[in-house]
Amino acid sequence: MPGNIIQRSYQQLLDILFPPQCAQCKVSGAILCPRCIASISWFTPPLCHICGLPGAGTTLCARCQHQPLQLSGVRAPGSYQEPLRSCIRALKYQGNRRLSEPLGQLLAQAYHKYAMRADLVIPVPLHQEKLQQRGYNQSQLLAESCARQLQLPLSTTLIHRIHSAPAQVTLTAQQRRKNLQGAFRCTQNHTTQSLLNRRILIIDDVCTTGATLEACAAPLFAAGARAVWGLVLARPLSGVPTSTGKR
Repeated sequence: MPGNIIQRSYQQLLDILFPPQCAQCKVSGAILCPRCIASISWFTPPLCHICGLPGAGTTLCARCQHQPLQLSGVRAPGSYQEPLRSCIRALKYQGNRRLSEPLGQLLAQAYHKYAMRADLVIPVPLHQEKLQQRGYNQSQLLAESCARQLQLPLSTTLIHRIHSAPAQVTLTAQQRRKNLQGAFRCTQNHTTQSLLNRRILIIDDVCTTGATLEACAAPLFAAGARAVWGLVLARPLSGVPTSTGKR
């Protein structure tokens, strides 16, 4: 923790000497400027109580009435469109790790806006091979920033990924769930007693079908968690077609 404080202080000094540019509009002054943050279109009610997507005529949307997600629910500030889409891609694929701070603040705002309640924050873990390839876990960076804003405890070791699933871009929702079945497991030092009746908040960047969040939630529920919620930056409104999808 002291090391993180020193690093942030050093970064603040560098920002004074060399003002950063907005990752979206390139205006000098902030890594994500207030104007671009204000341009994010938040989901507006009514929202489905489970998947959190807009347009539900009742408490549940038609999809969740038929096949609800196997977790307490998912919430996101908005849809997977600009400027969120470019910011997420810059954080995830272009190495712009500093975006995790304003995006983590956005997640914290969503947590308050949706009146969420959690005892513990965790990121969706990457498989070790992918972590070595990318060099960092963008979900962990977001979770660290969000938990710090919310002053909630954070665990990056509660669950781990035990196998790396093949690419899911061309898979349907049902295929994704099967692809990720058993992909996550609670670490041995976290017993059922330590998770009993806890409310867990899982952080990720994007949720398409919810399959990844469901797979993360399964071992947490099995270990006694009372509630497991997903909080992500964006959700594609179109979902996943029968044969193709984004993630």
